[in-house]
Amino acid sequence: MAKFAIAHGTGRETLARIADGLVVAIAIALPWSTSATSVLAVLWVFALLPTVRWADLRQELVTPAGGLPVLLVVLGLLGMLWADVTLFERWKGFDSFAKLLAIPLLLLQFRRSERGHWVFGAYLFSCGVLLAATTIVMTVLPSGFRILHFDDVLVKNAATQSGEFVTCIFGLLYLLGGAIDKRRWLWVLGMGAIIFGMLANILYVSTGRTALVVALVLLVVFAIRHLRPKNIVLVFLGIALLGAIGWSSSPYLRSRAGVIGTEIQKYEADNVRTSSGERIEFWKKSLEFTKEAPLIGHGTGSIRALFEKSSKGQTGAAGVAAANPHNQTLAVAIQLGFVGVVALWAMWITHILLFRSDGLADWVGLVIVVQNIGGSLFNSHLFDFVQGWVYVVGVGVAGGMTTHFVRKSGSRSQI
Repeated sequence: MAKFAIAHGTGRETLARIADGLVVAIAIALPWSTSATSVLAVLWVFALLPTVRWADLRQELVTPAGGLPVLLVVLGLLGMLWADVTLFERWKGFDSFAKLLAIPLLLLQFRRSERGHWVFGAYLFSCGVLLAATTIVMTVLPSGFRILHFDDVLVKNAATQSGEFVTCIFGLLYLLGGAIDKRRWLWVLGMGAIIFGMLANILYVSTGRTALVVALVLLVVFAIRHLRPKNIVLVFLGIALLGAIGWSSSPYLRSRAGVIGTEIQKYEADNVRTSSGERIEFWKKSLEFTKEAPLIGHGTGSIRALFEKSSKGQTGAAGVAAANPHNQTLAVAIQLGFVGVVALWAMWITHILLFRSDGLADWVGLVIVVQNIGGSLFNSHLFDFVQGWVYVVGVGVAGGMTTHFVRKSGSRSQI
């Protein structure tokens, strides 16, 4: 019996290491492939579950950080009962919620694991390789433009890639400050080069307008959390100068940002289909849908059917049958009403409060939550594949690490 217990314990440890490695692999795959990420996520679940002690999982589920994502999933599952759409559409809608079930599992996994930093490093490495590959394709290969997508990215789209780079930039800014304090100048040079390369890509090559807004918000958060008051003004002056240089030297950036006003004017004047005009139309219709079922919504998977019904006989922006209102709160409100919105914002606020200390894991977790909330003003980022999994993995790993170090040291300390 003792030998069996030892073997059983050894098997758990082996599976735990495999599960950690699979999360690292997910972090590498996320910027590149949805299919690879999905396969790795399934393998991760199978590797992790045998290592889970159900008493520990129950304890995790009663905490706000682990329980509220599950509550939102349960509401999404219940919402299938009153949705007036096909069963396929209901399951398709529920799929957007299901990934949140991974958050309490990741919190539990990385509370006991020492490999959380590997996940952060793997994601940064993968995004760095994506930056290098894009640069090589654009500048070295004679026919490189044929490989790139229409918005000058190798994979996915400009909005997704810009968001990934913004996450890396602000994670590196934290590490850059520590390297400067310790006078590790080679590290400073290397991290500065990566930050500059990613920023240049956003400003000159493939701009995501949502990423620019989120970057400004994160810059304010970074200044408040990590800068002395006397340095904040100098940093913002430097950023203003950098922004002015980027604006004056990048026609691409000016066209991407400056076209918003023109798009809105065309929409308001002639109901012309433009990116900005469609978003406004989606938001208007979404508010109307929410008013029709304010408490529990129209049910999970009902968004497309509602937009298709409202677009019949319409032209221009009003005639677009969307499956996504391009706002996370509205996407939940349409399906689950006020009850779902309360659960969503309770989860976001709880996860912000989870990362209230000054360690690396706290900062990475905060960046990811703030980015998700900011980006969700203009998109349904929690329901999008890449952005949603970045949130799930980032919050789960960083949250587990912060709790791990609290329990290990008895206080919230830097990591």
